Amino acid sequence: MPKIGTRLRELRRRRNLGVREVALRSGISHSSISLIERDCMSPSIDTLSAILDALGTTLTGFFSDLNSTVPHSPFYEASEWVEIGKAQTISYRMLGMNYPNRQILMLHETYAVGADTGEPFSHSAQEAGTVLHGAVEVTVGDECRVLKTGDGYYFDSRMPHRFRNVANEPSTVLSAVTPPTY
Repeated sequence: MPKIGTRLRELRRRRNLGVREVALRSGISHSSISLIERDCMSPSIDTLSAILDALGTTLTGFFSDLNSTVPHSPFYEASEWVEIGKAQTISYRMLGMNYPNRQILMLHETYAVGADTGEPFSHSAQEAGTVLHGAVEVTVGDECRVLKTGDGYYFDSRMPHRFRNVANEPSTVLSAVTPPTY
């Protein structure tokens, strides 16, 4: 995780504001702001948001141009896909866990026979994917279709959606979600 204190101090100084002025504007104590700027304290999201509001920016804007110091490669071996939510019958393996400022969630999904994501759910994003093997019933809103090997989907994730393996063998899907809100 990148250190944010230096970037906060830079924003404050660029605006010619003292720590006490930002404290008055944000409702956060000047001592907390000082500790955060020196990377001696990690702020909560609410605290960081209040400070950024006082500086005239947003969480999204602040983090969009922060670069991570975590070394990363543009290439990943199969063993480097990270499991991010294995249920008993569904595996979600993610590509690029350490990639800085990741804006896409790339998943290799494996559904056991009969696996089902359950009640339709929604989140703020767009999703696209293709069935690599098997047959998966995809429901988006009031529409439902069985997708087979080579078939794909693309939808607004704010629409309630659900996935269910209808094949007599495990099914696999390669999908992408942007922004990575799943």
